[in-house]
Amino acid sequence: MSENVSESVFEPSAPVEFLDASFDEHTTAFPWRQPAAAVSLAALADLTIYRGHGFAGLALLFALAPLLLCMGVFRLRRKTDIVVIGVMLALLAIRLVWCGSTLLAVAGFGLLAAFAMTLSGLRPYVLETAVFASQTILAGYMGLKQQWRLAKFARLPLSRIRWLNTLLPVAAFVVFGVLFLLANPDLLSSFSSGLEAFFTTLREWLLARGPTPFEILFWLAAIWIATGAICPVMRESLQQETTPGAAEAELSPFKPAPAMLFLPYRNMLLTVIGLFAAYLVFEFKTLWFREPPPGFYYSGYAHEGAFWLTVALALATMILSLVFRGGILHDPRQASLRRLAWIWSVENILLAATVYHRLSIYVEFNGMTRMRVIGVFGISAVLAGFALVLFKIARSRDFIWLVRRQLWVLALAVYLFALTPVDAIVMRYNVARVLEGDLPPAVQISEHPIDAEGLLLLPPLLHCNDQIIKEGVRALLSRQYEIALREDASLQDQGWTAWQGSRQMLLRRLKQHHALLTDYQDPRHRDAAIAKFQRYAYQWY
Repeated sequence: MSENVSESVFEPSAPVEFLDASFDEHTTAFPWRQPAAAVSLAALADLTIYRGHGFAGLALLFALAPLLLCMGVFRLRRKTDIVVIGVMLALLAIRLVWCGSTLLAVAGFGLLAAFAMTLSGLRPYVLETAVFASQTILAGYMGLKQQWRLAKFARLPLSRIRWLNTLLPVAAFVVFGVLFLLANPDLLSSFSSGLEAFFTTLREWLLARGPTPFEILFWLAAIWIATGAICPVMRESLQQETTPGAAEAELSPFKPAPAMLFLPYRNMLLTVIGLFAAYLVFEFKTLWFREPPPGFYYSGYAHEGAFWLTVALALATMILSLVFRGGILHDPRQASLRRLAWIWSVENILLAATVYHRLSIYVEFNGMTRMRVIGVFGISAVLAGFALVLFKIARSRDFIWLVRRQLWVLALAVYLFALTPVDAIVMRYNVARVLEGDLPPAVQISEHPIDAEGLLLLPPLLHCNDQIIKEGVRALLSRQYEIALREDASLQDQGWTAWQGSRQMLLRRLKQHHALLTDYQDPRHRDAAIAKFQRYAYQWY
C-alpha cells in the first residue's frame, strides 16, 4: 500500500474555484455569484449567530447555508454526497428547533464544512474535512484577492447594460429634483422637516439596533471564511486510496514472499481464539442461563464489565486491521491466516452479543439512562467498525480506506446520537415500567437531569399508585413549571432564535395539569417532597 502523501493538496498558485474558465483581464465579467453568496452567508451568520440567542437561529443557519453555498459554485459535483449531507443537515435543523443541544450545534458546523468540501469535488472524509475547514483562512484571502483583481478589469455584460436604461433616468431625476428643491425655500423647508424626522428615526434605530464595531468585524470575518469555503485552495485528498487488489501490487514488484511477522501473527491469533473461546463459555454459563443471584454486583458486571468488553472488541478490531497489511498481503500463506481471522471474528461477534446482554441486564434491573443509551451506540459503532475490518480483509482494501470509513462510522454514531430523542426514549421506558408496578426505574427519574422531551413523558405518573412516587413527581413538575415560566419570559426577550418547540409544548402540558401542581407552590414544601422521593427511590440505585 502506498504511504506517499499527495504533494499537491494545496495549490496556492492555481486559480481558485470561481475561475472555471481561463482568466482574461479584458473580457471576463465579474463573477457576482461568489461574493453575493459570501455576503449572504455573512448576513445569515450575523442574524443567527451574532444576533441569535439559541438553537432555533442555528437551525435556520444549517437549513439555508447549504443553499447559499450552492449558489456560490458554478457546477455541482458529487451530487449524491451533496443530497445525503443536505438531508442530514435538514434533519439536524428540525431537531434543533424542537429540542437543541450543544452536540447538535457542533455536528451541524461539521456537516456544513463537509457540505462545502463536497461542493468542491472532494469526498468529505473526517480528517480531510477538518483540514478543509482550516484552509478557509488562506482560501478566503486568495479568493478575495482574485475577486478584487477581476473587479478591476471586469466589463459589464449586456444584461447589466440594459439595467442602465432604467437606472440612469432615475439617477438624473433624483439629482435634478434635489437641485430644484434647493432652488425653492418653501419646498425645501417642508422637505427638510420630513427628511429630518426620517434621519432622527434612522439615528435612533442605529443607536438601538445598529451594528457595533465588533459586529462589523464579525461580518468581515464571516465574508472571509465564506469566501474560503466557496473558493477552496484544497484540491485533493490528503491520501489517495488504492483500488481493490492494488494494495498487494504496490507493495513490491517482486513475487509473493514470506512475511517476517507471519508466525508471530499466526501464534497470536491462535492464542486469542483459545482465550476468547474459554471466556465465552464462562460468560454464557454465568450470565445467560440463570437469573442474577441476590446481591449481584449489577454496576460492576453490567456497567463497568460491558465497558471493558467493548474495549476488548475495539482492541480486536485494531489488531485485525493492523495484521492484514504490509508484507502479510504478499505472503503465500495468508489464506491460513485469513481462516484464523474468520474464526476470531465469529468469537468477536459473540462477544458483542454479550455486551448487549449485559446492558439489557442493567436496564432490566433499574431502568434506562442516558449512559445506557450511549453504551448501545458505542458497542454498535464498534461492531460496525469491526464489520469494516472484515470487509477490508475480504476485499484487500488498504489501511487508509479503513481509517476513513472507521471515522465515518464514529461521526455517524455521534450524529445519530445527537439526533436521537434520548430522554424521551429513556423516560417513556421508565414511566411505563413504574405504571406497571415495577418501581426500580423510578430512581432514574429522581436522580438524573431530564430535558424537556423527557419531562413531557412524566405527567402519567401524577396518577401513579405509589404515593411517594406520585407526590415526588408532582413536586418535580411543579418546580419545572416555575422554571418553564421563567424561561418562556426570557425567550420572549431573546427573540425567535431561542425558540424551542419542546419547551413550549412542556409549558402547555404543565398548564393543563396546573390544578394537580398547586399544592407544591411553596418551595420548602416542594423540596421536602422531592427529597423524600429521592431517598425512597435510592434503594434501587
